[in-house]
Amino acid sequence: MANAPKPKTEKKEGSGSSIFASLAIVICILVGILLWKFVAGDPSNFEGGDAENGHPLPGNYFGMVYKGGYVVPVLVGLFLMVIVFSIERYFVISKASGTGNVDTFVKKIQSLLGSDNLDTAISECDKQKGSVANVIKSGLKKYKEMEADTKMNTEQKCLAIQKDIEEATALEMPMLEQNLTVIATLVSIGTLMGLLGTVTGMIKAFAALSTAGSPDQAALANGISEALINTATGISTSALAIVMYNIFTSKIDKLTYSIDEAGFSIVQTYASTHK
Repeated sequence: MANAPKPKTEKKEGSGSSIFASLAIVICILVGILLWKFVAGDPSNFEGGDAENGHPLPGNYFGMVYKGGYVVPVLVGLFLMVIVFSIERYFVISKASGTGNVDTFVKKIQSLLGSDNLDTAISECDKQKGSVANVIKSGLKKYKEMEADTKMNTEQKCLAIQKDIEEATALEMPMLEQNLTVIATLVSIGTLMGLLGTVTGMIKAFAALSTAGSPDQAALANGISEALINTATGISTSALAIVMYNIFTSKIDKLTYSIDEAGFSIVQTYASTHK
């Protein structure tokens, strides 16, 4: 019964993250369509004010993007998703790090443990806040609880402290990794959608070449333009997604290492002082 609230909390957090992800995906796609239709497709971007049949004005990139075809708004939506989920992950991971430098905080906790200042170490966790501080605080409380326990031997107490830290970590860390799978998926989807747009553009270009008599140069140019615009947008989306995914996984690995380092110090300190 003591563990009953845990699944409820995890379910609530997972449900909230799922709702955010679903809404963000839908909204980004809709914004991409609106930008493509009403900004890139504005008549002022085309010769004669005709977005459907006119050519983009010389040097007008919005007009060229509109001529990229129906895959472009999807690619714009994917690019916006990378930005939205990257911003969301940045704030979540920054909050998990706490108010101060994580490395400095861990060293301070190690120093306080060495001088047997458990209460001060716990108060430092309250000041630091964040996932790292929460896990370390849980370990310190268990440390204090084990000092008052007279039934278990030192080895059992060390295992109990270690298990408590592992359980606290298991509750905190999944929150940091939520929605990273979306960014990772966008790496592949961005490339594939860009490739799809490239193929459809080249189909139109070759269709213009295959017409009887002289080729339709306008249709040929539009087909090539569509292919290149989709390629560029797809590559940009995938490149940004790869960069942001690697940045966030690196930050999470650093936080995990800090937790492991502090947890090891807590267990070793108890073992050495209670032989």
